[in-house]
Amino acid sequence: MKKEPSLISSELLLSLAAAPFLLSVVTIKTLTQRLQEIGQASEEIFRGDRLPVLNFPESGSDR
Repeated sequence: MKKEPSLISSELLLSLAAAPFLLSVVTIKTLTQRLQEIGQASEEIFRGDRLPVLNFPESGSDR
């Protein structure tokens, strides 16, 4: 029995699949870092000492 040669070798398919995989890993890492930076920046914006103090009337005193 002879093994039939395939039109596209498995090594070629593997090498073609490696570049998009590595690119997606780097993209996900970068995206995760950027989202963490945005989260830290939003924490600074919404910290309690920078928000104005709201004076709410007493619930029984307004009637």
